[in-house]
Amino acid sequence: MTLILASGNKHKIKEFGEIFSGFRVAPYTDFAPSFEINENGTSFKENALIKARAVFERVAANSPNALLDSIVIADDSGISLPILNNAPGIFSARFAGVGASDLDNLNKLIAEIKARNLAETPAFYTAVIAVARKIGASRGEKIGEIYAASAHGWLYGVAIAAPRGKNGFGYDPIFIPEGYDQTLAELSSETKTRISHRARAAMLAAKLF
Repeated sequence: MTLILASGNKHKIKEFGEIFSGFRVAPYTDFAPSFEINENGTSFKENALIKARAVFERVAANSPNALLDSIVIADDSGISLPILNNAPGIFSARFAGVGASDLDNLNKLIAEIKARNLAETPAFYTAVIAVARKIGASRGEKIGEIYAASAHGWLYGVAIAAPRGKNGFGYDPIFIPEGYDQTLAELSSETKTRISHRARAAMLAAKLF
């Protein structure tokens, strides 16, 4: 079975490949042209389901046979700081503005922490993995009949004002998980895969396949 990832982000492709090591993970662009998804949900769950359904429909229109033995998976995730009323939250990928880079977003969050004269502050990651697949593929139902569901995962810790490490992306250089003294960007890929919010959501999402 192939897991069609509703993303072309190379970091996510790598991470999901490690999390779902028993499956082939491929970007949806292997089956359909790239397109812009309007993530207008008000929660991680809504946005993940929006992406999963949108990619399922796009692949169905371009490579319908691919969905006979494949599942579309999508994730929406982000970091939340209670001191910022749980911002950036669902806006983590565009915290510094539309089109902002990972570094732009990271620097803005660091600036917000420093502006409060803090060296560290409680924080948590949220991940939602949504699954979209054809209902009863083996029985030949129409491709448009979609089964969609989602699973949550969380990772708690602290966000620090001085980034450390290079083995990660996004806000990983400033997030230290509970029980560790290294940031996610300092931990090995094996450890990160085992404890991450995505890994925790994935354990539950796999039951939806």
